[in-house]
Amino acid sequence: MEITTLSKNVHVGLLLPLVNPLKCSVVTGDYFYFHYGCDGQDDKGWGCGYRTIQTMASWISHNFPLTDKNRPPPSLPEIQLALVAMGDKPSSFSCSREWIGTFEASLVIDHFYDVPCKLVHVRGGGVQLEQVAEELHQHFEKHGSPGMMGGDRDNASKGILGVCTGDKGSYLLIADPHYWGCQLEGTELQRQGWVAWKKVSSLDQYSFYNLCLPQTVRKK
Repeated sequence: MEITTLSKNVHVGLLLPLVNPLKCSVVTGDYFYFHYGCDGQDDKGWGCGYRTIQTMASWISHNFPLTDKNRPPPSLPEIQLALVAMGDKPSSFSCSREWIGTFEASLVIDHFYDVPCKLVHVRGGGVQLEQVAEELHQHFEKHGSPGMMGGDRDNASKGILGVCTGDKGSYLLIADPHYWGCQLEGTELQRQGWVAWKKVSSLDQYSFYNLCLPQTVRKK
């Protein structure tokens, strides 16, 4: 797959969700948007976590161009083989259609790029997820890298590209990897809602959530 055929920096031009926000922090640096089927592999229904990992990996590759981190994002088979080699998954996991979450994402990013990830567990949506907003602001201000979010009831992987906070709550800038189809420009992905600001209170109030946040500053 030619990575340059993918859409780049798909959040650019998207209006902020609030007119007068107290604080907004977004990803800095270039990245590519990975989604279902973008490399010709049919991963519909199980590959969302892999695609979000690839989006995070593309950011690392772009923003560390003169280091050993300048390798393309791993393919889905490469991710599966790495998790088997690390002992996290049995050999039957390779070539399977099993989904993966934020914990596996942290292993994969560290394995391929030597970048550790911070895992944040949020016991429930709503108020508890709102409390993580400040930590996300700090992440984007310090590291600038995309993150990943997933949960139990809400188990759909989401790429996190930013956070915006107002006096009535926060919004997350989400890159949804579940899009299936031909490559679209960022403006069209935004129009269709694949890249959008989502109010934290609109997320599942009864789902726990896990965040995976690449700690890139330590490795510069």
